Amino acid sequence: MGRALDIGASVAVHTLGMRSTTALTAAPTGTRRTGGVAVDLDDVHRVRKVVGGTVNDVLIAVVAGALRTWLDERGDSSAGVSPRALIPVSQRRPRTAHPQGNRLSGYLMRLPVDDPDPLGRLGAVRAAMDRNKDAGPGRGAGAVALLADHVPALGHRLGGPLVSQAARLWFDILVTSVPLPGIGLKLAGNPVTEIYPYAPLARGQSLAVAISTYRGLVHFGLVADAEAVPDLDRFARALTAEVETLITACGS
Repeated sequence: MGRALDIGASVAVHTLGMRSTTALTAAPTGTRRTGGVAVDLDDVHRVRKVVGGTVNDVLIAVVAGALRTWLDERGDSSAGVSPRALIPVSQRRPRTAHPQGNRLSGYLMRLPVDDPDPLGRLGAVRAAMDRNKDAGPGRGAGAVALLADHVPALGHRLGGPLVSQAARLWFDILVTSVPLPGIGLKLAGNPVTEIYPYAPLARGQSLAVAISTYRGLVHFGLVADAEAVPDLDRFARALTAEVETLITACGS
């Protein structure tokens, strides 16, 4: 019980005073639009080797830069915009003797969409992720998933719909990395060449991003509310362009 109260207090503290970003929130319409784009993993490593950090840091910065381009192109100014991203983190230990139960937490961070400098955005992402890692995944709004291990079944039945409705109060966009096996996969005997993951879209949110690396490529799977985001293809193109922008910035 004490653990649950500690997590609940942490969630409350990290969400006080945070406001949603209008461009990434919308009344749910029940419609969906999906998209996908692949970029070369070697290009991501090129940026990481110059700037430091992790591949995941670079990919989150790519999402932030693409959001900036997308907002500006569609007429929504990116000035002053720093949407809250929820970055899920697996708590499950490999080869655990007791794999049952929820082992998912997450980090909450502000995406530096308002920063015009691509390397500045990447630096801000690195710093935010380092702070999250130092604090641990048991803190912040992402830790709300850990409450599942501390709430009885009746609480899940009664509180689940409320949590779903309130997701947009905690974060504006889900950016998740989906791990895949390092070996080549086959389907009905045929080699699988591309895999695009898709994340769930929380009620009241208009866009979610899932990322996987497979066979030397980074695959971005995009899910959006079809009415709120009719230009999802524009955001997909912005992801590819942002990788090139980072490479150019590193070269200069």
